[in-house]
Amino acid sequence: MRALARTLAALCLLASASAAPAQAEFGLHDFDVSFEAEGGGPEVTRAGSHPFAMTTGFGINYHEEGSGNFVPDEEVKDLAVELPVGFAGNPTATPTCSRAEFLEFDPVTGLSACPDAAAVGYVNVQYNSPGGDSLKPLYALKSPYGAAAQLGFVIARSPVTIDLTLKQSKPYNVTALSINTPQTVKVFAVNLTVWGNPASPVHDGERGQCVVFGGQCPLGPEVEEKPFITLPRACAPPLFATYRAVSWLNPEAPPVQGTSATPLELSQCEELDFGPTIKAEPTTTAAESPTGLDFDLDVDAPGLSEVDGIADADIKKAVVTLPEGITTNPAVASGLGACTQAQFESETVDSNPGTGCPESAKVGSVEVETPLLENKILRGSIYVAKQGDNEFGSLLAIDMVIKDPKLGILVRAAGKVEPDPVTGQLRTTFDDLPQLPFSHFHLHFREGGRAPLITPPTCGQFTTTAELYSYAKPGEALAQSSSFTIDSGANNSGCPASLSALPNNPSFSAGTADPKAATHSPFLFNLNRADGTQHLASISATLPDGLTGRLAGTPYCPEAQIAQASARGGEGQGALEAALPSCPLASELGTVTVGAGAGPEPYHVQGRAYLTGPYKGAPLSIAIITPALAGPFDLGTVVVRTALRVDPESARVSAVSDPIPQILHGLPLVVRSVALDLSRPSFMLNPTSCEPKSIEASASSTLGQVAPLSSYFQAADCAALGFKPKLSLRLKGGTKRNDNPALLATLTYPKGGAYANIARAQVTLPHSEFLDQDHIRTICTRVQFAADSCPKGSVYGKAKAITPLLDEPLKGPVYLRSSDNPLPDLVADLRGQVHVALVGRIDSVRGGIRTTFAATPDVPVKSFTLAMQGDKKGLLVNSTDLCRRPHRANARLLAHNGRALTLRPVLRVGCPKGGGRGSGGGKGKR
Repeated sequence: MRALARTLAALCLLASASAAPAQAEFGLHDFDVSFEAEGGGPEVTRAGSHPFAMTTGFGINYHEEGSGNFVPDEEVKDLAVELPVGFAGNPTATPTCSRAEFLEFDPVTGLSACPDAAAVGYVNVQYNSPGGDSLKPLYALKSPYGAAAQLGFVIARSPVTIDLTLKQSKPYNVTALSINTPQTVKVFAVNLTVWGNPASPVHDGERGQCVVFGGQCPLGPEVEEKPFITLPRACAPPLFATYRAVSWLNPEAPPVQGTSATPLELSQCEELDFGPTIKAEPTTTAAESPTGLDFDLDVDAPGLSEVDGIADADIKKAVVTLPEGITTNPAVASGLGACTQAQFESETVDSNPGTGCPESAKVGSVEVETPLLENKILRGSIYVAKQGDNEFGSLLAIDMVIKDPKLGILVRAAGKVEPDPVTGQLRTTFDDLPQLPFSHFHLHFREGGRAPLITPPTCGQFTTTAELYSYAKPGEALAQSSSFTIDSGANNSGCPASLSALPNNPSFSAGTADPKAATHSPFLFNLNRADGTQHLASISATLPDGLTGRLAGTPYCPEAQIAQASARGGEGQGALEAALPSCPLASELGTVTVGAGAGPEPYHVQGRAYLTGPYKGAPLSIAIITPALAGPFDLGTVVVRTALRVDPESARVSAVSDPIPQILHGLPLVVRSVALDLSRPSFMLNPTSCEPKSIEASASSTLGQVAPLSSYFQAADCAALGFKPKLSLRLKGGTKRNDNPALLATLTYPKGGAYANIARAQVTLPHSEFLDQDHIRTICTRVQFAADSCPKGSVYGKAKAITPLLDEPLKGPVYLRSSDNPLPDLVADLRGQVHVALVGRIDSVRGGIRTTFAATPDVPVKSFTLAMQGDKKGLLVNSTDLCRRPHRANARLLAHNGRALTLRPVLRVGCPKGGGRGSGGGKGKR
């Protein structure tokens, strides 16, 4: 049978030689690869089986120079043969021959000194002339650096080596590479046979030297029979082998290429076993904590290593879904880089500097074990792929790179990560995985404070699921699952059984950087929550009396610009907002810094706070615009509006935020802290009262629970403030008894200097003026006043206040409003950028009219003017002729810093020439 096989091989090569063109260009012809059954039977086609032998043959184009002198057109220098996708070889199946043994030649036979146990087949070479038949033993050599295995044979004392490794790009098929083939002999054709089970006794007559000299070359019992080659485990489409070759004459020319003549059409894929199992566990079992992930995929496939066995099907696609509750951790963005598609594709097996994925993008490691490489673990890295610039053009993707420079192995695989837009649950898909058999795959995402994942917020059992598809049956999914238990709370706290069991107790502090009274200072607001507590949904705060903002000189950010910022909420739009802010700089009040992510190292992102106009019924608002830029990720722009309301009677400012976003494009924000810094120069103003106060706030959780918060606040150095307001009173109209004059009261503050604001003002008119109750027409009820629907007849005057806090004066009518007192209250309803209602109680003391403003806001006023109507609409009536003598009012003023001032302004009237006339001013005493 061996002699017949040799004869047939020689005839085939001779036929190939005779068919060669006379003057062909450099190239190969009749290239083919086949897999044989024992005894030279029909080609083996069962998927996953171990064929008896693999035969590769080709001829080299040649021509005749002179009678009977045949020469190759050009001699082959380098030849690379890519075997069919999925073909597998086992480098550990046989003993190997050392380099020294391979290059030691017998002086008589010229054969290599390699041991027979290293023989894996034979080579039939036509050299020196076409049609010659020369069989040479083929040995497994000790693999050099950069190759997984090496084969070798010798022609006329000229060694030829074939390096076996994986192609370093898709589809990662086995490649046989012969570099710098010898030029000492003229080769016309090669037919190479590799045995499927080299240690089988059936090969004893062709093993090593026996293939040349005949006889039997048996192996000892110490050499174990193992399959050396395995057919692919996919039945479609038909598979081919290809080659690329360059010549010695033109090594820089494009290589000639070709495809095997006979396709490999495999069968019986439906009979292949496929039963991989998974195991997935976080690196911590504490709730809502930063975590890595260990993911294992195991394949028990003994048929791959058994001579008569059938290998299992390979995994084509894996879809892994982590349990709901495990989400991305924003803290991972600190210092994180990303791998572009170009960098991913430029990965080399030797990791040349400046190429490949950057180390900053690495978030984990990979280990792969295969029975084809005994006691060898292939290692690799997991990188974050650049948003939009990855194989899928997606927001999230991971790039896996496995490399072993010693074996010359480089495998790249990209996985698409799809977060659920509502829950953040993660689903990762790897498709078109390399058709390479393995027994164990271990993926590890790093742990620590900046781990890429967060554990679920509650305790319990959680399950990871996987859908695994094989190349043998790509349309059928194998469902697998793995469960783990969260058994403690965050930071060694108690184990929460439900979200409602989590505490809602954020820490809070607020105040001005320098609390000196009546001075401007940045305002700082800080709210923090710990891991394992309820998430923030919204924040509200109320400032104490006198702590306010100076709106003068600060324009609003237009609504159109806020809408523009909101429109930049898509992926990749945050950088645009950062570079070209939507709101003008003139409207900026300060910054907001948000900490996000679980663990001790949250990621911080900064936004800008802008003054904006009316919002949700409030006269003012703040728009917080934040470009959501986190490491290599751009999640767009986030706009959160905060309505600012001013209490009409106390002028206390309260702020209520819109809901805080919880998730962006499927990535939970896990907000841990909010820090507001209103640092616009001369914006925030301290009170003039040094009484202890507090800044009140509340934090609402996503579960609807509200945590009341308070921060102590007290201004300083109030005693150093002056208090020098002036009051003038003027009556216009009739001066005779029973006339109804109009009243004009003007309160002014001196220019320059630091002064305390008025806390309480009481003005008593002289006995010359009485309340004309017959002129009280209509009174506005409190309900009507609250609804801004006072009757027109309840207006008895008008008022105007000028304050350095506003660009424009506050103006409005003066009403008589219903009161708990015997007489109605006098209310100045001042409107402008804000609404202020000054409420004065009217009563009578010792026969005079007294008006008391018991609670005046602690805000600075340049001037305040009260103009009451006269004549038929006047509330005042003269009890005497005002021109007979001067009449003085009595004003008692109390400052917010405790200082008191009594003024005795003359009631100024317009008397006929020569008549008595009061003159203004008024002496003050402390």
